[in-house]
Amino acid sequence: MTALLILIAAIVLLFAGYVFYGAWLAKQWGIDPSKKTPAQTMPDGVDYVEAKPAVLMGHHFSSIAGAGPINGPIQAAVFGWVPVFLWCVIGGIFFGGLQDFGSLFASIRHDGKSVGEIIRDSMGSKAKKLFIIFALLVLILVIASFVNVVAGTFFTTLAEGAKGFAFTTNPSNNQTTAMISVLFIVLAIFYGILTNRFGVKTLPATIIGIAGIVAIVILGLNVGISMSRTSWIVFVALYIAVASLIPVWIMLQPRDYLSSFLLYAMMLIAVVGVVLTAVKGSVDFALPAFAGWKVNGNFLFPTLFITVACGACSGFHSLIASGTTSKQLNNEKNAKAIGYGSMLIESALGIISLLAVGVVWSKYKAGGFGSPSAAFGAGIATMFGSEGTGVYNTISALLTLAVSVFALTSLDSATRLSRFMFSELFLKEGEKSWKDVSGVRKVLANPVFATSFMVVIGSVLGFLKLSAIWSLFGAANQLLAGIALLAVAAWLGEVGKNNKMFYIPMAFMLIATLTQLVLTVIKQFGLIAKGSFSAADPAWGHWFQMLFAASMAILAIILVIEGIKTFAKQAKAK
Repeated sequence: MTALLILIAAIVLLFAGYVFYGAWLAKQWGIDPSKKTPAQTMPDGVDYVEAKPAVLMGHHFSSIAGAGPINGPIQAAVFGWVPVFLWCVIGGIFFGGLQDFGSLFASIRHDGKSVGEIIRDSMGSKAKKLFIIFALLVLILVIASFVNVVAGTFFTTLAEGAKGFAFTTNPSNNQTTAMISVLFIVLAIFYGILTNRFGVKTLPATIIGIAGIVAIVILGLNVGISMSRTSWIVFVALYIAVASLIPVWIMLQPRDYLSSFLLYAMMLIAVVGVVLTAVKGSVDFALPAFAGWKVNGNFLFPTLFITVACGACSGFHSLIASGTTSKQLNNEKNAKAIGYGSMLIESALGIISLLAVGVVWSKYKAGGFGSPSAAFGAGIATMFGSEGTGVYNTISALLTLAVSVFALTSLDSATRLSRFMFSELFLKEGEKSWKDVSGVRKVLANPVFATSFMVVIGSVLGFLKLSAIWSLFGAANQLLAGIALLAVAAWLGEVGKNNKMFYIPMAFMLIATLTQLVLTVIKQFGLIAKGSFSAADPAWGHWFQMLFAASMAILAIILVIEGIKTFAKQAKAK
């Protein structure tokens, strides 16, 4: 019953936040349904492509979700369910939703350009360059984190299957997930061609797409793919490189739209499981309400607010909102549902992840699962049946698949964003694309070079342990959220709109994340000084974490100083 009450409370509060606070924000900023969007004024058939609201909602939600709202809240659950619940709800409504909606709106009013361009308008070209460098560092971590997650989800150990590539019958969960995920790519291309080249309407195409999902799931449950972890990292790297360069209608839009149905289905299954558990009383929710201010050597502040990440607030969302979503929006009136609403749904997913780990808490706490994603799948499956039963195995496999699909959608979008921003870094004012420049800058700004550079670095880092990447990703990602809040607030102040709702969230995120980065530098310096390394925990990984954290902190402090100067100038001008 505890789990059901937690879920009901979360849904009611998040819905109220959407209806009241979301509507207030739209009114304050001046959302205008009659104003044409960049997708309508600048169509190019590649990135600026008008999308139906349902399709764009699927793309945006799938891209921002990834594995974050599952991994984050589950890892943070060591502090108890009350702190995680409060941060997911309060953070989603007043922090994450504000950032996502604000970034999308600001980008629409800047021809679909990135947060970097928004910063340039209010804080100058120097701040824009610094932000792009900062964002690219975050995107490297995004690519590294999700390449690691996907490869780990697909990876087959030698005991499970063949050493090289092979199709397997009676597949394991990983082999099933790999097969369905690969087929999902093919299905997305088919859907994109069907709707964009043969003109099939959204409803019949969606029915065909869902039927295709059912078919590939059935096939994947009976035939799997076996490959080594290294092979999967190479496969994923090649896939995201190609996916980021082709037109959005071929892969990005259809893949994300179809994958959103998996996400909705996963959440529906979880809700049904929570209700069944409450009615039957067959499973205990064993997660304590509060475990203390310090757990496993980590203080609740700032650890909780960094670890929950996408379940409450994520800087990566601002890059998606201003990088791909703003280029596809067909009407400003849909910005609230897509920008603000998607964040609140993701907060609900964070709460569901918390409930899932709560029913397998003893086993998770004892290290009984290889990853938070595995604990999530096992937790929801346990609500329906005992471990080893047919229903348990099927639900666990489907949920594992859903997580991998979301991670791939985030990778697609992150790599495309990397291409935009890497190229933008080498453009001067007045130059619209890499074709307008010459010499070395033309090579560096070339989409193929930009994509290859980011993918190679991100994939190499993907070989590190996820724990080594995730903590750094969490801090960098949340710091990016603080800077995105600063950027949108500065722009709103510049155009004379109310920006006071940004001050507290912006200050809190900057203080929490800078604190975490300083702690990371101190910790890694201590580990390097001790010099105890191994093949599984190489020295270069610790050096990377320390230098990366220090670089991010310095860049952020410089941007904050520029922001303070901008706010002071705006206040003086009033």
